[in-house]
Amino acid sequence: MKNPCLGCGVCCTQYRVSFHWSETTAHPLGTVPVELTAPLRRHEVVMRGTDSASPYCVALAGVPKVDAYCAIHGRHPSCCRAVEVGSDQCVRARRAHGLPDLSPDLDPSPPLAPLPDLPQAA
Repeated sequence: MKNPCLGCGVCCTQYRVSFHWSETTAHPLGTVPVELTAPLRRHEVVMRGTDSASPYCVALAGVPKVDAYCAIHGRHPSCCRAVEVGSDQCVRARRAHGLPDLSPDLDPSPPLAPLPDLPQAA
Protein backbone atom coordinates (compact mmCIF):
# COMPACT_ATOMS: atom_id res chain seq x y z
CA MET A 1 0.00 0.00 0.00
CA LYS A 2 1.33 3.41 -0.96
CA ASN A 3 2.15 5.63 1.99
CA PRO A 4 -0.53 8.35 2.28
CA CYS A 5 2.07 11.04 3.05
CA LEU A 6 3.42 10.75 -0.47
CA GLY A 7 1.25 12.98 -2.59
CA CYS A 8 -0.42 14.67 0.40
CA GLY A 9 1.97 17.21 1.92
CA VAL A 10 -0.76 19.34 3.49
CA CYS A 11 0.90 19.31 6.91
CA CYS A 12 3.78 21.20 5.24
CA THR A 13 1.32 23.98 4.36
CA GLN A 14 -0.39 24.18 7.71
CA TYR A 15 2.16 24.61 10.52
CA ARG A 16 5.21 26.61 11.51
CA VAL A 17 8.19 24.26 11.55
CA SER A 18 10.48 25.47 14.34
CA PHE A 19 13.23 23.53 16.08
CA HIS A 20 16.59 23.83 17.85
CA TRP A 21 19.38 25.13 15.64
CA SER A 22 21.55 22.10 16.45
CA GLU A 23 19.41 20.02 14.08
CA THR A 24 20.80 22.09 11.20
CA THR A 25 24.03 21.56 9.31
CA ALA A 26 25.44 24.54 11.26
CA HIS A 27 26.06 21.90 13.96
CA PRO A 28 28.47 19.01 13.25
CA LEU A 29 25.72 16.43 13.90
CA GLY A 30 22.85 18.38 12.31
CA THR A 31 21.09 17.17 9.18
CA VAL A 32 18.62 19.91 8.17
CA PRO A 33 20.26 22.16 5.54
CA VAL A 34 20.86 25.44 7.37
CA GLU A 35 20.23 27.41 4.16
CA LEU A 36 16.60 26.26 4.27
CA THR A 37 16.07 27.82 7.70
CA ALA A 38 15.78 31.29 9.20
CA PRO A 39 16.50 32.46 12.76
CA LEU A 40 13.47 32.47 15.04
CA ARG A 41 14.57 32.85 18.66
CA ARG A 42 17.93 32.62 20.40
CA HIS A 43 18.28 28.84 20.01
CA GLU A 44 15.52 28.17 17.49
CA VAL A 45 15.27 28.27 13.74
CA VAL A 46 12.28 27.91 11.45
CA MET A 47 11.99 26.28 8.06
CA ARG A 48 11.75 29.08 5.52
CA GLY A 49 8.21 29.64 4.35
CA THR A 50 6.50 28.32 7.48
CA ASP A 51 6.63 31.40 9.70
CA SER A 52 3.75 33.23 8.08
CA ALA A 53 -0.03 33.38 8.10
CA SER A 54 -0.05 30.97 5.13
CA PRO A 55 2.78 28.52 5.88
CA TYR A 56 4.41 26.66 3.01
CA CYS A 57 7.63 24.81 3.75
CA VAL A 58 10.53 25.51 1.42
CA ALA A 59 11.36 21.78 1.45
CA LEU A 60 7.95 20.75 0.11
CA ALA A 61 8.36 19.50 -3.45
CA GLY A 62 5.53 18.85 -5.87
CA VAL A 63 1.94 19.94 -5.45
CA PRO A 64 0.03 19.30 -2.20
CA LYS A 65 -2.77 16.74 -2.61
CA VAL A 66 -1.29 15.69 -5.96
CA ASP A 67 2.36 14.63 -5.92
CA ALA A 68 3.87 16.36 -2.87
CA TYR A 69 6.80 15.01 -0.89
CA CYS A 70 9.49 16.29 1.46
CA ALA A 71 12.58 17.06 -0.58
CA ILE A 72 14.76 16.58 2.51
CA HIS A 73 13.07 13.48 3.92
CA GLY A 74 15.65 11.66 5.98
CA ARG A 75 17.22 14.99 6.90
CA HIS A 76 14.00 16.70 8.05
CA PRO A 77 13.63 18.12 11.60
CA SER A 78 12.40 16.17 14.61
CA CYS A 79 9.15 18.16 14.77
CA CYS A 80 8.27 16.91 11.28
CA ARG A 81 9.15 13.33 12.18
CA ALA A 82 6.80 13.65 15.16
CA VAL A 83 3.74 14.20 12.92
CA GLU A 84 2.41 10.71 12.31
CA VAL A 85 -0.18 9.46 9.85
CA GLY A 86 -3.61 9.84 11.47
CA SER A 87 -2.31 11.95 14.38
CA ASP A 88 -4.20 15.04 15.55
CA GLN A 89 -1.90 17.31 13.53
CA CYS A 90 -2.37 15.15 10.43
CA VAL A 91 -6.15 15.13 10.83
CA ARG A 92 -6.36 18.91 11.39
CA ALA A 93 -4.21 19.65 8.33
CA ARG A 94 -6.16 17.23 6.14
CA ARG A 95 -9.51 18.62 7.27
CA ALA A 96 -8.32 22.18 6.59
CA HIS A 97 -7.67 21.07 3.00
CA GLY A 98 -10.91 19.11 2.62
CA LEU A 99 -9.27 15.68 2.80
CA PRO A 100 -10.65 12.70 4.73
CA ASP A 101 -9.09 11.55 7.99
CA LEU A 102 -6.51 8.77 7.87
CA SER A 103 -6.17 5.83 10.19
CA PRO A 104 -3.11 5.85 12.48
CA ASP A 105 -2.67 2.17 11.52
CA LEU A 106 -1.18 3.16 8.15
CA ASP A 107 2.58 3.18 7.50
CA PRO A 108 3.92 6.36 9.17
CA SER A 109 7.26 6.53 7.39
CA PRO A 110 7.23 7.39 3.70
CA PRO A 111 10.15 6.04 1.69
CA LEU A 112 13.09 8.33 1.17
CA ALA A 113 12.78 10.65 -1.78
CA PRO A 114 15.90 11.50 -3.76
CA LEU A 115 17.64 14.47 -2.20
CA PRO A 116 17.83 17.47 -4.54
CA ASP A 117 20.88 19.62 -5.05
CA LEU A 118 20.57 22.52 -2.64
CA PRO A 119 20.86 26.09 -3.91
CA GLN A 120 24.26 27.60 -3.32
CA ALA A 121 24.43 30.68 -1.11
CA ALA A 122 25.24 33.82 -3.08
